[in-house]
Amino acid sequence: MASNGNGKKTYKKALRKAQIELVKLQKRVIADEMKVLVIFEGRDAAGKDGAIKRIIEHMSPRETRVVALGKPSDRDGKAWYFQRYVAHLPVGGEIVLFNRSWYTRAGVERVMGFCTDAEYEAFMRSVPLFEQLLVEAGIIILKYYLDITRDEQKRRLEERSEDPLTQWKISPIDAAAQKHWKDYSKARDDMLARSHRAVAPWTVVRADDKPAARLGIIHDLLARLDYKGKDRAVAKPDRAVVFPYDVADPAKNALAR
Repeated sequence: MASNGNGKKTYKKALRKAQIELVKLQKRVIADEMKVLVIFEGRDAAGKDGAIKRIIEHMSPRETRVVALGKPSDRDGKAWYFQRYVAHLPVGGEIVLFNRSWYTRAGVERVMGFCTDAEYEAFMRSVPLFEQLLVEAGIIILKYYLDITRDEQKRRLEERSEDPLTQWKISPIDAAAQKHWKDYSKARDDMLARSHRAVAPWTVVRADDKPAARLGIIHDLLARLDYKGKDRAVAKPDRAVVFPYDVADPAKNALAR
């Protein structure tokens, strides 16, 4: 998406329309006591924070929650792996957005050696069953993986380190992102292939263009949920930006290597 003045005006106009649709959607979620869980995973600096911020900007804070859990405690380490996430799941009438989720085990923990091979394999066997149980309990699960190129990640991480307003995002994990680029690519491929199921499929987002990615995610979310007064011209994602993961033909996913 163009970054000049006209491009910014076009983006802001499109974003406003999309956010109006999100408010319509939330009315239905509240009225029908729907339980909506949106999971955001992806590369470091891929734009998860920014996408979530645009989604919740005009939504009710009472029925919208963002969950971004920190490092597990010693007690968490002794518990069932999914246990600390269960308390944050949506109840009727809520939309909950996970800024990283239980898939941390298949990504950061796997690459950085924070879990054993046995723990990783147990997770990969369990996660489809866990998500199946959530869906049977009435929870709608939408999973987004934001992917960026290596050069774009490097640029964003450098920009983050230089901006006093974003330095709080810097962590040792960020510093290792470029060094372990190929390891993260392998972990991503394995995670998507092994946890993509009909009840909780993955959607891939090409996120080098932040405005396009943000709009694409919102449009996709709107397209996948029904609500009164939907403007179908708005709820129409750009499939060049946001598209279903194809487990049968990984080459179609065009993920950054």
